[in-house]
Amino acid sequence: MNNTDQSSIEIDVLSLLKKLWNKKFLILFMGLFVGVLALMASLFLIKPSYTSTTRLYVINRQQSDNLTATDLQAGGYLVNDYKEIITSRDVMQDVIASDGLSLTPEQLSKMIAVTVPADTRVISISVTNHHPQEAKDLANSIREAASEKIKKVTKVQDVTPLEKAQLPSSPSSPNIQRNTLIGFFLGALLTIVVIVVGEVLDDRIKRPEDIEEVLGMTLLGTVPNTDKL
Repeated sequence: MNNTDQSSIEIDVLSLLKKLWNKKFLILFMGLFVGVLALMASLFLIKPSYTSTTRLYVINRQQSDNLTATDLQAGGYLVNDYKEIITSRDVMQDVIASDGLSLTPEQLSKMIAVTVPADTRVISISVTNHHPQEAKDLANSIREAASEKIKKVTKVQDVTPLEKAQLPSSPSSPNIQRNTLIGFFLGALLTIVVIVVGEVLDDRIKRPEDIEEVLGMTLLGTVPNTDKL
């Protein structure tokens, strides 16, 4: 690429940056506008969800009362089996029957998230619901039903409730602050894209240099606009 091409590209970039700077208030306005729309949608259109979490501690203890390294290692191997048992159809049906829910096992399982922190035998059962009390009650019911099912299927008797589900004090979603920020940046970004595309596609001659670039002719001079004098 020769020096002429390089200076031409540099002038175009500078012109584009100048155009964006001149439109900075429009970019800011559109960012704020879309951000406010996202805020309103989060506050009034999206129904809040609440998450309540309960925890189990499961150990595959041998016959002796003393806990050995082998017991801990075996518990770690079986922890994924416990996760599958917790979300099994039988456990879901037991909870539906005990709580008198008008849900299918599939619908109930979609409300549940089962996680296991790395290198632990602790199982976290989280339930998300539009009603905080229902989220709490369901989490505790699932913990109780799952504990019995784990004992029955794996013959493990040491299933200890580590933490009961509590009534959530605030919604887990939507994240109003995050949604507002995303709306602001999306609004500003889309405005920048529209300005850039419009500038790139605009083939009108606006500067003396445009004549040389488009026609390939040497510019001898310019006539001043007398209206601006």
